[in-house]
Amino acid sequence: MSDHVRLEVLDGIGTVRLDRPPMNALDADIQTGLVAACREASTRSDVAAVIVYGGEKVFAAGADIKEMETMSYTDMVTHSALLQDFTRALAQIPKPTVAAITGYALGGGCEVALACDFRVAAEDAKLGQPEILLGIIPGAGGTQRLARLVGPAKAKDLVFSGRFVDAEEALAIGLVDRVVPAAEVYDTARSMTAQYVHGPAYALRAAKDAIDRGLEVDLETGLQIERMLFSGLFATKDRATGMRSFVENGPGKAEFEGA
Repeated sequence: MSDHVRLEVLDGIGTVRLDRPPMNALDADIQTGLVAACREASTRSDVAAVIVYGGEKVFAAGADIKEMETMSYTDMVTHSALLQDFTRALAQIPKPTVAAITGYALGGGCEVALACDFRVAAEDAKLGQPEILLGIIPGAGGTQRLARLVGPAKAKDLVFSGRFVDAEEALAIGLVDRVVPAAEVYDTARSMTAQYVHGPAYALRAAKDAIDRGLEVDLETGLQIERMLFSGLFATKDRATGMRSFVENGPGKAEFEGA
C-alpha cells in the first residue's frame, strides 16, 4: 500500500485515509494505494462499512497535473487503466461507503467521491470536474458516474464549464447527501456508517449489488438480478435470524451475525 494511503479500522468501520499534503493530489502512487486499500477493506471481515477521508482541510484536489503534463499519448493509454481502476475498486467494495468531504473535491477527487455510495460535505466544501479547463475530460469515471447521479443535463453543465459548486448547490442537485459544519464531517460519516456494523452483511452486499448492477441494464434484466440475489439470501443465517426475530418479537430487533 502507498505511504499516502492507509486503511484504519475502528469499531467495525474502515477509514481509507488519503494523506498526501497539502492537497492530496492523486498521483500514480496514491491511485495504486487506493486500489490496495479498497481491496483490503472488501475482504476484511472486521470491516462492515468504509469511509473515505482526506483529513480536516481537503478531500482531494484532483490528479497530479505535474505528473500528467509530461505524459505522451502512449503513456496515457497505459496509465488510463489505473485511472479507472482506483475508482472502480472503490465502487466495487461490497459494503456501504461514505465520502467525508472537506475543502476541495475536484477532478479525480470528485470522482473518488462519486464512487462512494453516499457523500457528506462540509459547509465550505467545493466540488467540481474542472478537467475541461486543461483541454481534457474526466477520465476516472466522472462523465459516467456524475451523469447517473445528477442527470445528464446537470452533468454536462459541470463538465462543459469546469465550474466549482459549493456545498449548498451540491446538495440541491443531489451531488452530496448531507452538508454539515466542517468540524463535524468525519463524525457524521461515522454515524452514517455505524448503523451497518451489526447489520446483515450479506443482505447489504446483495442490496448494493442489485442496485448498482440494475442501473446498468434494462428493467427486466435488473429484476432478474434482484430475484437471484433475493433467493440467495435464503441460504444465510441472518435471513433465518431476521425472520424468526420478526415473528417472535416484531420488526427491528434481530441480532445479526453477518453470516
